[in-house]
Amino acid sequence: MAEAHQAVGFQFTVTPDGIDLHLSREVLKHIYLSGVTSWIKRAIRFKNGILTGVYPASPSSWLIAVIAIMSTMYARIDPSLGMIDTIKRTLPVSDYMTVQTQTVLSAILFATGLWLSLILMLRYILKALLSYHAWIFESHGKMSFCTKLWLSLVKMFSGRRPLLYSFQASLPRLPVPSVDDTITRYLESVRPLLDDEQYNQMEVVANDFKRDEAPKLQKYLILKSWWATNYVSDWWEEYIYLRGRSPIMVNSNFYAMDLLYVIPTHRQAARAGNVVHAMLQYRRKLERGEHLRVYLRALGVVPMCSYQMERMFNTTRIPGIETDFVQHLSDRKHLVVYHKGRFFKVWLYYGGRHLWPSELETQFQRILDDTTEPQPGELKLAALTAGNRVPWARARLKYFSQGVNKASLEAIETSAFFLTLDDEEHGYDPDKLRSLDLYAKSVLHGKCYDRWFDKSFTLIAYKNGKLGVNAEHSWADAPIVGHMWEYVLATDCFHLGYTEEGHCKGDINKGLPPTAKLQWDIPLECQEVIEDSYMVAKEIADDVDFHGCLFDEFGKGLIKKSRTSPDAFIQLALQLAQFRDKGEFCLTYEASMTRMFREGRTETVRSCTIESTAFVRAMEDKNTKRLDLFRKAADKHQNMYRLAMTGSGIDRHLFCLYIMSKYLNIDSPFLKQVLSEPWRLSTSQTPQQQLNMVDINKFPRYVGAGGGFGPVADDGYGVSYIIVGENLITFHISSKFSSPETDSYRFGQNIRQAMLDIRALFDQNDKKEM
Repeated sequence: MAEAHQAVGFQFTVTPDGIDLHLSREVLKHIYLSGVTSWIKRAIRFKNGILTGVYPASPSSWLIAVIAIMSTMYARIDPSLGMIDTIKRTLPVSDYMTVQTQTVLSAILFATGLWLSLILMLRYILKALLSYHAWIFESHGKMSFCTKLWLSLVKMFSGRRPLLYSFQASLPRLPVPSVDDTITRYLESVRPLLDDEQYNQMEVVANDFKRDEAPKLQKYLILKSWWATNYVSDWWEEYIYLRGRSPIMVNSNFYAMDLLYVIPTHRQAARAGNVVHAMLQYRRKLERGEHLRVYLRALGVVPMCSYQMERMFNTTRIPGIETDFVQHLSDRKHLVVYHKGRFFKVWLYYGGRHLWPSELETQFQRILDDTTEPQPGELKLAALTAGNRVPWARARLKYFSQGVNKASLEAIETSAFFLTLDDEEHGYDPDKLRSLDLYAKSVLHGKCYDRWFDKSFTLIAYKNGKLGVNAEHSWADAPIVGHMWEYVLATDCFHLGYTEEGHCKGDINKGLPPTAKLQWDIPLECQEVIEDSYMVAKEIADDVDFHGCLFDEFGKGLIKKSRTSPDAFIQLALQLAQFRDKGEFCLTYEASMTRMFREGRTETVRSCTIESTAFVRAMEDKNTKRLDLFRKAADKHQNMYRLAMTGSGIDRHLFCLYIMSKYLNIDSPFLKQVLSEPWRLSTSQTPQQQLNMVDINKFPRYVGAGGGFGPVADDGYGVSYIIVGENLITFHISSKFSSPETDSYRFGQNIRQAMLDIRALFDQNDKKEM
């Protein structure tokens, strides 16, 4: 094959005079450069590993400590209180170890031990400081003296120029709430959803659990919290994600969209080239820990855990019969590209460096120009990752464990990420009806066989230059992918750019080896399994009803003027929309981050409260106290969100108690009932501008469209929203066509009207005050 000849670094022929050896200088040059780059990368990782390992101190502080101890010794002062002499007596005496050398070495060892002790002390002080959360419960704009003092101490002990992973060892552990608090909050959360008789029954069951099973389960859970880094995250990943046997497409994976209004270039290969190069830049910084540290935006000094970011690239969810597992590898030098039913392997390095955007564009254009037909079974092969997990696991063991199939599957599963050069055109077009809806469905599930749903993420480049990302959920949550995606889009548009003709900037390297087409030998029996998985996935995809709602009547700016949290405002609007849509309230899920704790992921905010239902009923009854009830409901929501962020939520605690009951073979009717309750309204806010790389006021059209997820309940809605700048909120609404109770477009209209009706309350109040 042509690619095999390109890879030959030397040739030789045997002649009567001996062996005639022909070396390729060009290939040897690339081998040399690749080696140099590899050693430089190791050196940088080693250096950054040391900087992170000794944080919040610095390596130079060790030298200061040694010089200080040596200086005191020459001044005949012993700061060690005799410990240096003790160390000196334990050192052997020899021709190479003179008395003076012993003294110097003893002083260095003591100084090193003292330095390490100070590092541990500083870390524990910083961990204690970061465990203080009273600041988050204070009113906006009002800061107590204790909080001001705490803020100063955090800044003082945080050191200078921390790297991405510097704070990991100083982050506090997620605390285990008390059973009494959790049960009390749970009963309060279900009170508006139950009548008196149902609530009394639930109260009895909850109190029985608190008295009988809970004490033993809680003791074991506290023991786990002492031993494990995070008492929730490992079980959450395993039991919520990896042990699920149903399809992950739609049910678990989520998506992120491109810029809403802008397409930097309509050339598909060029857009893919720039974005892939930007991703490689991001990955390099990520592996070296050189990204700017991520802080909670409220104060800008509270660090958030970066653990999830480690598995962003070179990661695949591997199917198993009973449970899947997440495979994460070190630096991978290739990606796999899918186009019109064919899989291609593309090398990302040339001569020890990343391919430039123009070089990547050349490689992708070669794939687009390739007219070969898919091999038998290749077209819908990726449907295996979209169907049920057990058939995929069995097919992987039976048909992909040897030969060319094994080699090709390994190329996909060990790639940096997966790229689809889609043959369709998508994106938001205000002149086309429901263009955003079709765009969302395409990014979420596509044709059910043109995304590799097991990869950490699949980058999708559409024919018209638009982009999208489909992400697997077990390894991380949406804000982690959003962090990378914002960096990539900003780098693509504002740093790399395009020529006037829409091509990537830079010279075209004509000496690049051609892309390698993956080879398959898929028997008819396996093709039937692929087709079965496709039919399962297609039924799921066809049932998904999406609606993208751009709300631009007002945004965060006006909401803040009314002294209300934008998130609380939107959540109350969702409660009003839900009641108008179905005529009843339902259990509502809002995702909250717990990344102020080490290896923290998410917690649930139960947005349907006694206060929110009272406000909604007042709105429908035109009660004159509507605004007062709104403020009470908003304050309640904010307090619940803060409790969730600080480790005092309800649902992760109950989830872990349930898992513990299974390990101990304890039957708990209360936990069974709690864990089986359906979330008919599942909501999530997508963070915006985490990297502050784009000034929205200066570039108002360069705004992200956010992302979304599939419906959680068969008869419910999934709502993701992103607050963009001061005057735009984008809602991504999903439901199922098969449910006669739901309609995503109708719900979108209800949300719009609810937002306007709540704003009218403030307008009326302003007129009265005038």
